[in-house]
Amino acid sequence: MKRTLGVCYYPEHWPEAQWEEDAARMAALGLTWVRIGEFAWARMEPVPGRYDWDWLDRAIETLGRHGLKVVLGTPTATPPRWMLDRHPDMLAVDAQGRPRGFGSRRHYDFSHRGYRGDCARIVQAMAERYGRNPHVAAWQTDNEYACHDTVLSYSPAALAAFRDWCAQRYQSTDALNRAWGNVFWSMDYDRFDDIGLPNLTVTEANPAHVMAFRRFASDEVVSFNRLQTEIIRRFSDAPIAHNYMGRITDFDHFDVGADLDIASWDSYPLGFLSDRLEASPEHKRRFLRQGDPDLQAFHHDLYRAVGRGRWWIMEQQPGPVNWAPYNPDPLPGMARLWAWEAFAHGAEAVCYFRWRQAPFAQEQMHAGLLRPDSVPAPAHDEAMTVVQELAGLPDQGTAKADVGLVFDYASAWAWQTQPQGRDFDYFRLVFHIYKGLRRLGLNVDILPPDTADLSAYPLVLAPGVATLSEPLLAALAAHRGQSIIGPRSNAKTVEFATPVPLPPNLPGLDATVMRVESLPPDVPVPLVGGGNLLHWREKVETSGDVLERAEDGFAALIGAGGLHYLAGWPDETALDRILTAACGRAGLQVEMLPEGLRRRDSDTHRFWFNYNPVAVEWAGVTIPAAGVHWVAL
Repeated sequence: MKRTLGVCYYPEHWPEAQWEEDAARMAALGLTWVRIGEFAWARMEPVPGRYDWDWLDRAIETLGRHGLKVVLGTPTATPPRWMLDRHPDMLAVDAQGRPRGFGSRRHYDFSHRGYRGDCARIVQAMAERYGRNPHVAAWQTDNEYACHDTVLSYSPAALAAFRDWCAQRYQSTDALNRAWGNVFWSMDYDRFDDIGLPNLTVTEANPAHVMAFRRFASDEVVSFNRLQTEIIRRFSDAPIAHNYMGRITDFDHFDVGADLDIASWDSYPLGFLSDRLEASPEHKRRFLRQGDPDLQAFHHDLYRAVGRGRWWIMEQQPGPVNWAPYNPDPLPGMARLWAWEAFAHGAEAVCYFRWRQAPFAQEQMHAGLLRPDSVPAPAHDEAMTVVQELAGLPDQGTAKADVGLVFDYASAWAWQTQPQGRDFDYFRLVFHIYKGLRRLGLNVDILPPDTADLSAYPLVLAPGVATLSEPLLAALAAHRGQSIIGPRSNAKTVEFATPVPLPPNLPGLDATVMRVESLPPDVPVPLVGGGNLLHWREKVETSGDVLERAEDGFAALIGAGGLHYLAGWPDETALDRILTAACGRAGLQVEMLPEGLRRRDSDTHRFWFNYNPVAVEWAGVTIPAAGVHWVAL
């Protein structure tokens, strides 16, 4: 697989006389891809029904003339101001009933059918014009679905669409009432038109109602995206991507990805460390200018799964961003390290955001490869180094992992709906397990929740999956390797009821969760072998083999053959022991890596990435701060 670099560019932001020089400099730098267009609807259609393509024609031709490939974005994330005159009720509404206003971006409701009609119109006009353009080599739908909390809307449009969704799913209100348990608190409905949205209730809404609304909202994103992909495919054979984000679980990315050719994501390691990660102050200080050593890798592996093997980074942080609570400058070398880590995890392309830092509007504090005065910023030369290094290595893909880790978006919704403990968060739990695997130097494949074949993985983990799918249960029953399920897995039905038999109800494992408790951060449950259970703990009746036990006598890890159930959230000490033992049973070799040093194998090389602000000695090699080291396998 050939690996390439690219950049995001906004020709509408710059004088046309500057385009030629910009394109020449991009080509001289060794870039391959240039993403354009995703925010330019007002320039494409300045008034309703009157298109202006001339400027975009010239921009694409200018880039193509210099050998650059264009990723053309549909502009539906930024509807023009005139669109609100056309559809005054198209704005999303937050949970407090307040409409989101114009003056920024993503100011639309996925459920508004009138707006969808205009989206279809602009996408078709673009696809007809550029679908066979030789310079348009890929497409991007919209931009960052879910950004700024825009999936869940409580608008009249969403209400009408949700009622229709419920009617299609349940067919009768009697079936809906049974599924939701509406006999509780006299919540029965006689008509689908009586159903409201689960906000502004006096106390918590029925969790089954909330989960149904979350599934509906995810389905709306899927159908909105499908509307665009179906149009583009009628006019173009170029692959289609969407740029997902970090730590966003508001919709099912696997479902959206089924209609795409490539999964891409927008990687901002320093912003995410500051804004989206639970970590100690010491951890955040140590990795302030580098990012968390595992967060980028987790998303690389996740989006490789979402893209069924094909994935990119559509936006890579090159310098300080503008949107996090604090916005430090990356340590020298990190723009190179982040790119190489993506390639080691199988990325086809890494595109930096953006070419030139904007001197105006909301993102003028967001760095680019060039400063606002067009002088190269530090990441410019680091990108050049990556291009030169790529030329010296063979084309390659990522290696097949020995460990499979199941990730399920519906479980994130389930535990947001009913966390039971203030700090119980599904993403946080799965990421905690992932970090433990990475500390042991293991390669990880993330698996969708309906995975039907686990035979390639000596070790499989499925933490916190609220409802284990029938294909996954069958795959676990047939699996000849080691597996660890839980905590809090198979604890709800699809309609968010407690199942009977009680969880975890795993094939061949005698274990029944008879009681659960959530724990404040300062109340650990000590384990006999060392370490603790934190946040969440289950008391289990079992006749199975007890591999880990709490000091109060309750089982913490139960096994039968290769199948195991973990009855709590282990801290790092306990997790390292549990995973090391599981790897030993599975025949996997591990190496406990120093803090901040991580490893990933491609199919030809082994890479080490030093996220530390100081050099690290490992395997007889000194890896400098923000350094990358590789050897042939």
